[in-house]
Amino acid sequence: MRTHPADVLRSLLFYALFYGGSVPIVLSCFVAYLLGERAFQAAIHSWSAWHRVCMAHVLRIRIRIEGEVPQGSVLLALKHESFYEAIDLPQLVRLPVPFAKAELLRLPLWGRLGRAYGLVGVERDQGAKALRTMMAAARKHIATGRPLAIFPEGTRVPHGTRPPLQSGFAGLYKLMNLPCVAVAINAGPLYHRVWKRPGTITVRFCEPIPARLPREEIEARVHAAINQLNSDTPA
Repeated sequence: MRTHPADVLRSLLFYALFYGGSVPIVLSCFVAYLLGERAFQAAIHSWSAWHRVCMAHVLRIRIRIEGEVPQGSVLLALKHESFYEAIDLPQLVRLPVPFAKAELLRLPLWGRLGRAYGLVGVERDQGAKALRTMMAAARKHIATGRPLAIFPEGTRVPHGTRPPLQSGFAGLYKLMNLPCVAVAINAGPLYHRVWKRPGTITVRFCEPIPARLPREEIEARVHAAINQLNSDTPA
């Protein structure tokens, strides 16, 4: 798709404003961390809110929400086409607990902040012991009513592709004994590119899937649901 000069200018301004503004916000997170949980969570959410402001007013990207936004403890399974989904997650649901690559939690200082917010580290290819460790961390947040969020494809994938779900997803779903809400997102064509394009990203919360379904059924239902927008190009 042809890149327009206006897209380049908007993207350059977005990078300057969002990442430039991120520096003081991230520094404030370290201060807020010392002031208590609520102040710290508010600082984290302000970063996500700043990103949403830059998307709307600089990139001219709008967000359209479809379906009912879940409340309380539920497992969210999100389509992952760009960094948008990870950054905007706190704007989509209240106090999400993301599953993230364990390598991120080993970064100096950042790892401590991530754990304090609630990130659960995913140790890939580490077997049953790693799964038990993830579950122990996740259950602490389930008890407080926070939703858990996972990208079941494991990594960002190009818009229009339908890779199989990672094998660990069904195991987590079974152990957590929570209903699952699949979330279809078509951010790729607008956001997953150097020169971002204006338009509307659709975030569709699908009907809740009950807990304790067999592995084949939960994988098939989630796979179909997160790919509902797979052929849709944002307007």
